Amino acid sequence: MSRSGTTTSDRARGGGSSRAGTEARPRRRPVARRPSSRHPAARRRRLLVRGGVLVAVLGLLAWLLWGSPVLAVSTVRVDGAGTLTAAEVVDVAGIDEGTPLLRVDVDAAEARVARLPQVADVEVTRGWPRSVVVTVVERVPVAVVEEAGTRTLVDPDGVLFDTVTGYPPVGVVPLDVADPGPEDRATRAALSALVALPRDVRVDLAEARATSAEDVTFTLEDGTTVLWGSEERAHDKADALVALLGQLEAGRLEPAGTIDVSTPAAVVLR
Repeated sequence: MSRSGTTTSDRARGGGSSRAGTEARPRRRPVARRPSSRHPAARRRRLLVRGGVLVAVLGLLAWLLWGSPVLAVSTVRVDGAGTLTAAEVVDVAGIDEGTPLLRVDVDAAEARVARLPQVADVEVTRGWPRSVVVTVVERVPVAVVEEAGTRTLVDPDGVLFDTVTGYPPVGVVPLDVADPGPEDRATRAALSALVALPRDVRVDLAEARATSAEDVTFTLEDGTTVLWGSEERAHDKADALVALLGQLEAGRLEPAGTIDVSTPAAVVLR
């Protein structure tokens, strides 16, 4: 036994195992590193390539939208036209076939169509990929006025918008006012009364007259005069007149030369 307390046989069996094991372990070879993909030059090259592709795509898209015949106007469709023809609206809109859709000035086209007297409202929209849609709302006539031998249709707002020859449309009532127009109170009062009446009553009116905003009268085809008064409570007056006409037609009331509905709760026949 040695002084360290380890026998010769112990040293032979394992006393130097730690060192021997360490010496027997193979060394790792250094791994060759690839050049960093984050190298500034490589990164710049990738950015340049991507930027070039993006510019090319944007350029192609701009050409398709702004200058290509692929997305150009091939048809102009008109919706809502009645008295106007589609050809008239298209001509006034001024949208040329072959114009790229993105270059169509819809606001300018709307302004041109809106100048047509028959048009109350208009909207011009792009119908991708190759059409433009013009949607018009035409004025609806309720009366016709005569000035200096010319007869003109009037819509519910008092706008004079179209001349007529011969008979006016069915249900359009001849209106006698001193100064027809949207700013005239007598005109507005008479039109308010006409709009309140059902169409089947308006077709039986021979004339409407308004000397002022408080003095609206009608004349029926049979010569009966209807005293309407002002435009207040127009719907109540219309209901009262419709009820009275129904009773007169059924023979439950004696015919009257004048029907006064100016106070709808106390109608007077005389």
